Amino acid sequence: MPSDLASTLLDPGPPQPWWRRLVSGQDRLIHLAPMAAVLLFLAAIATAFWYLRLEEVHREQEAVKRDVEYSQQRLRLRLLERQEQLMRLARDISDREMAPGQFDIRAESLVSQHPELMSLSWIDEQRRLLAIQTSPSVPRPRDWVADGRIKPGDALEGYDLARDLRQPVYAQPAAVEGKEPVLYMHVPITPRTQFAGVLMAEYSVDGLLRYGVPAEMLAKYAVALFDGDGQLLAGQRIPERRGLADRMPWAGKINEFESPVSPVGNGLVLRAQAWRTSQGVVGGTLFWLVAVLAAMTTWMLVANWRQSQRRLLTQQALMAETTFRRAMENSMLTGMRALDLYGRIIYVNPAFCQMTGWSEEDLLGQSEPFSYWPIEDHEELAARLYDELGGEADPAGFQMRVKRKNGSTFDARLYVSPLIDAAGKQTGWMASMTDITEPNRVRRQLSASYERFTTVLEALDASVSVAPLGSQELLFANKLYRQWFDNTTAGHLNMVMRAGTPETQLSDESLDTVDSFAGLPMESLATSPIAEHAEIYIERLDKWLEVRSRYLNWVDGRLAQMVIATDITARRQAEEQAAAQAERAQTASRLITMGEMASSVAHELNQPLTAISNYCTGLISRIKSGNLAQDDLLGALEKTARQAQRAGQVVHHIRSFVKRSEPRRQWSEIPTMVEQVVELAEIELRRRQVRLTHHVAPHLPMLHVDPILIEQALLNLIKNGAESIDVAQRATGNRVVELRVMPRDIEGMPVVQFSVSDSGRGLAPEVLARLYEAFFSTKNEGLGIGLNLCRSIIESHQGRISGENLYNAGEVVGCRFTFWIPVGPARDNNDMNTSVRIAA
Repeated sequence: MPSDLASTLLDPGPPQPWWRRLVSGQDRLIHLAPMAAVLLFLAAIATAFWYLRLEEVHREQEAVKRDVEYSQQRLRLRLLERQEQLMRLARDISDREMAPGQFDIRAESLVSQHPELMSLSWIDEQRRLLAIQTSPSVPRPRDWVADGRIKPGDALEGYDLARDLRQPVYAQPAAVEGKEPVLYMHVPITPRTQFAGVLMAEYSVDGLLRYGVPAEMLAKYAVALFDGDGQLLAGQRIPERRGLADRMPWAGKINEFESPVSPVGNGLVLRAQAWRTSQGVVGGTLFWLVAVLAAMTTWMLVANWRQSQRRLLTQQALMAETTFRRAMENSMLTGMRALDLYGRIIYVNPAFCQMTGWSEEDLLGQSEPFSYWPIEDHEELAARLYDELGGEADPAGFQMRVKRKNGSTFDARLYVSPLIDAAGKQTGWMASMTDITEPNRVRRQLSASYERFTTVLEALDASVSVAPLGSQELLFANKLYRQWFDNTTAGHLNMVMRAGTPETQLSDESLDTVDSFAGLPMESLATSPIAEHAEIYIERLDKWLEVRSRYLNWVDGRLAQMVIATDITARRQAEEQAAAQAERAQTASRLITMGEMASSVAHELNQPLTAISNYCTGLISRIKSGNLAQDDLLGALEKTARQAQRAGQVVHHIRSFVKRSEPRRQWSEIPTMVEQVVELAEIELRRRQVRLTHHVAPHLPMLHVDPILIEQALLNLIKNGAESIDVAQRATGNRVVELRVMPRDIEGMPVVQFSVSDSGRGLAPEVLARLYEAFFSTKNEGLGIGLNLCRSIIESHQGRISGENLYNAGEVVGCRFTFWIPVGPARDNNDMNTSVRIAA
């Protein structure tokens, strides 16, 4: 019967006559006619809509193009206005009409008035960052700066291009995900057509969009700025439409227009996209009617197909699931073992067999004691098995020893859980076993290493303490810390508060743009910045301590601070004694210098005193004779007063020079110091018939120095030159000492250079080797401390001194001593290590 039904369904029957086939074809045409009419009607409607839609799109495109060009002009004018302001600022710097302090004021005004400006930097010809003003919302330092210089990158390329072209240059760095896109503008500084650096403005691309594009444009369109590669820098763009109507052939593209922003060029493109406001084809009722009818027909066809495919897919999925589970069990590195409710092994995976060395056939069906149990652990493991079968197994697992088939053992951890079948009924116990031999060995080594490390810390002659931020808990303290501060955090917090916050150490994190302390409670950190270490005085201990600190992540993940304090009391006392001795030596040197110049000073004072005596004697004679007019009397008295003032100035200069005072550094003018030295030195040089010439370069910066000490060093060098000329017995026209003061740039650092040249007999090679040695002198009455003190004075101001012979045709014609002082504050030895006296 089934075969008959199948043959009936498959048999097409006898062939139909030609007239019946013709009727059938006509019927099919009749049935297709309404469909064709509907299709023609839809085609006519679609054509009309398509034409209207094209006209509307054309008008919208013209409007978008007009608005984009207007916005581009607005943005261009804004950039040109900033460029003109920066060029005026560069011209002021080139004309030397602006000091760094004035630059900071004007740069801060520009940054605050124009929100699109992120920062304004002054960079010299050596690529050093001289000054920078940033917006309050911009972090410092910037990522294009490293060690006070421009590091290689887009900023450096723009700098080089501005230097070569001598005109403003825009640089667009490549966009990086997670960083705000910026635009660099380099304006060269060219005093007298010489390149002296650039002014670099850093624009926020997002700020240019927000403040350079009119607000009505931002409200009307989706406006965005792109780089030359089409990557979005700022703004928004309309996402690609994924709807059904947008996939139709008549679906139009997004109405947009773009234009490069001048003067930047093709590297910055302004694009505007019009928001979709029309309903579109998909919103029409006719479209949805056709779509619903087509969907119903498609659903009927798909339903039969899905029914036939569902059974095949279910079968394939079941086979794939079974194969996957088997493969997963066989590839696991964790050993799996299943027991029935009576404690017999009913399943082991390949990993379990590989770990124990026993095959699956050997293990299946075994009951306790199992073959992988060590003999000496039978009782303990049997007790654990009974607990397991009783449902009392520790969910955290337990550690045991496992014996391999070859007799060796290893450490393992076993986790036990109930084995539940598909019906939800427990049929046994499943256990997973992992080999922990290596972790145990590492744990034992770490424990031994910790013990050795703790022993070393306990034996240190420095105090070591670790405490978390914002907590009174003391995580670690060695023996010396406990002796000084007991076992509390009071001493730790006291040292941190006085010493300040350590600088961040250079690490791999510094190469990233992510802040190492982002999200951390910075108010918990000490707020006073220090150098690598600080020196503090603890009155309770009567000790000076050198304190170093750094941050570290504790074992539990908390941020902690480690403080190491070393006793430097003996070193501090030695430094104080050495400073006192140096001060006494400097005062003694000045007194010795004045003693050596005593005859010259007496001669200098004798001249005005003799003149005063002569004027007074002449006045007395003329008064007695009655032959003295009032004008003659006034003239003689004025000359007498001038001579008395001259003598008083000589005494005042000598008293200021030899007066003992505490070292005091202040901002001093170089011409004033040179004038004081020249007035004192000319007293001695006139006695020796030596002419002193001096040249001081104009516009020299002020120096942060002790003027008395610098004057002492210059006077010693000038006096030594005069003595050398006197000993060499030079002719009158060749008895000259020259003092020159010039600005220089040494090792990339601006300095002021002092040079003293004489026409004496020069220095012998053996003298040059011992030039600055204490108590070494080539003069019979010399003490050998003059040049030694000069070097000490110069080096205490972070400067350097050197001496050399002057040659003419291979013959020594004199000697020159040169020293330089860096521009800016100099630190003495006590300032090198921050010292703070505190009450503990």
